[in-house]
Amino acid sequence: MSHASQSTRRIFAWPLLIALLSGAGLFAALLGDGIWDGLAWLGLGLSAALGLSGFWRRRQP
Repeated sequence: MSHASQSTRRIFAWPLLIALLSGAGLFAALLGDGIWDGLAWLGLGLSAALGLSGFWRRRQP
């Protein structure tokens, strides 16, 4: 069994991006109405879609 090692930056890049999008969406939701609501939907919606994208992919043989 052999595998190539990956750097820590490469391993945590996507989870960090999802965390930043979620945090930005939650922060925007707390700030106010109008454009902030749109930013909250965008940040939380994208992070949810990225999180669920693993369920939508087909496994390759």
